[in-house]
Amino acid sequence: MSDAPDPSSAAEALATAPIQIVFDCSDPHAQADFWAGALGYEVEQNGDFIQQMLDGGHATDGDVARHRGVLVWKDAAAMRDPSGRRPRWYLQRVAEPKAVKNRVHPDFHVGPGLVESVVEHLQCLGASKLYDGRQGPQAWVTMADPEGNEFCIS
Repeated sequence: MSDAPDPSSAAEALATAPIQIVFDCSDPHAQADFWAGALGYEVEQNGDFIQQMLDGGHATDGDVARHRGVLVWKDAAAMRDPSGRRPRWYLQRVAEPKAVKNRVHPDFHVGPGLVESVVEHLQCLGASKLYDGRQGPQAWVTMADPEGNEFCIS
């Protein structure tokens, strides 16, 4: 009998597992505000839970902060799709700054008639347009969020 895991079981577990998208950043709360505004997500508010963790001695004042007057975890923020159809996003503080191009990035396929208005909307929220791209019939706009993380609109 082999101790190796069954590949089909592992594949099934991954195929059906909920997905959470995690972003490393220097200011998770500002990034959560940007992406929530961009995607129509809600920033998760956990002030009551955080207060319970403080009161119970499971967290310290050094673990928390206030963002827009709300008690938050200092080094993380999360946001969710109000409809529950899209994945949760988790934004975590890391010490090192972004240094090179992302190896993985989100692409948002909004359709050719909406690209320009979506790009303008994202720029109003704080994104930067980096360049227009094209490969064969496919065209897109590469943008950067307020911390320089790339994403594409097509």
